[in-house]
Amino acid sequence: MPMNDAPPTFSNYQEAIHAFLQERLHAKLEKLKADEDGKRTELIAQHQPAAWLDDAARRVQQIQAVTHSLKPIHPDARGTNLYVEPRTQPPLTELGSHALGEHFVGDVVGNAAALDVYKLLKLEVNGRSLLTALLAQDADALSALHTDPAQTQALRDAFVSLTQPRAEGPSSHTLAKQLYWLTDTDACDDSHYTLLAPLYATSLAHAVHAQVQEDRFGEANKAARQARRERKVHDGVFHDYPGLAVQNMGGTKPQNISQLNSERRGVNYLLSSLPPQWKVSAVRLPVHATSVFDRLFIARPEVRRTVRALRVFLESAPDANLATRDRREELLDALVDELVSLAAELQQILPPGWSRDDERFKELAYEEALWLDPLRAEIPEEAQFAHDWQYMNWPAAIGKAFAGWLNAQLRDKLPVGDAEAREWKKVLLTDEDGFKQQLRELRNKLDAPHYIPIRKTHAELVALREENP
Repeated sequence: MPMNDAPPTFSNYQEAIHAFLQERLHAKLEKLKADEDGKRTELIAQHQPAAWLDDAARRVQQIQAVTHSLKPIHPDARGTNLYVEPRTQPPLTELGSHALGEHFVGDVVGNAAALDVYKLLKLEVNGRSLLTALLAQDADALSALHTDPAQTQALRDAFVSLTQPRAEGPSSHTLAKQLYWLTDTDACDDSHYTLLAPLYATSLAHAVHAQVQEDRFGEANKAARQARRERKVHDGVFHDYPGLAVQNMGGTKPQNISQLNSERRGVNYLLSSLPPQWKVSAVRLPVHATSVFDRLFIARPEVRRTVRALRVFLESAPDANLATRDRREELLDALVDELVSLAAELQQILPPGWSRDDERFKELAYEEALWLDPLRAEIPEEAQFAHDWQYMNWPAAIGKAFAGWLNAQLRDKLPVGDAEAREWKKVLLTDEDGFKQQLRELRNKLDAPHYIPIRKTHAELVALREENP
């Protein structure tokens, strides 16, 4: 989300300077009263290019252009700030200011009353700032300062001094951070340390802020976030920054820290650097289980919450109307989504053939092995498994198991029976965006028939296998 409107474009630096001064003059004249003609004349004279640039060349000593600043470390610290163009830094594999290359925004620190000088030097022509052009002795930039070559050079030297350290040599401060860095092998030898004074990489922080703002509030991410919330397919990328923190610098006067900090209204983003926390895997395995419905499915927190909500809803004896049907379907869809997620997780984390190779899973029902271990069908010696998988009778058994399980969850307080079981089974097997979509993708991968029977049982599957050995 951009902080400012797009800057105007100019054909040359003289035009850019003239527009800049006229804008500032207009803003000041608007604040004058009708009877302040003397003040009006004075302001007009002050904003003539020669007069204003000469005054700016004197005031530029009150500020300093920086890429690495001390002020964000502590607002009252006094010491060395640095202006180091990222392209001149050695390349590293780690992220740092060097990654900005040619495309970076310089910052400025010092007397906030003189920041208008830096705004002048930030004026751009063809994507190149006035300061950058003056550093490169650009002829167009030089000619925009003055008609006299000597005066032009004096103004140029004053303005580019903005990028030079203001002190005679490097210095730190009692409010600044310092640390001893071991540079050799003997930690007990004081001579093997170098004293470092870390500075805040303000240009890098500004680039990070711009990227995070776009990733959080840009139109592209808004569309991706909406699709994620509605569980819809989306071609774009969704950006998220877990654990993001905001550090506000400067309080009510962010300009006292730096110009860029003022443009960000004091907001500086801190990416999470917390150590990883061990979490027990949310995916439980069907160890010594005859069915994943017995323990694994109901162990999922969302499943427990949804079953509880469905039970409470049905116990309230809601009216037989559209709202009741929609609410019931919403809760059933949530259960189907969890079941599809459980299958996908087991299919992803376990190797093909796990249902036959691992003794812990040998008790699992054959139909559920077909459902949860589909890539076992690609193992050469599993021809029978592949045949049974492609025959596509087993989804009906999964639907029946799901229906029986859900009835068992509701039966204590609700008179559910065969009619309800048939409805639960139908909901699962006809779910276009969940169960059927997952099977459709697997059928395409394993070249299986696309028709899914919903009335075949395990007994029929066994009988068919005996008839066609």
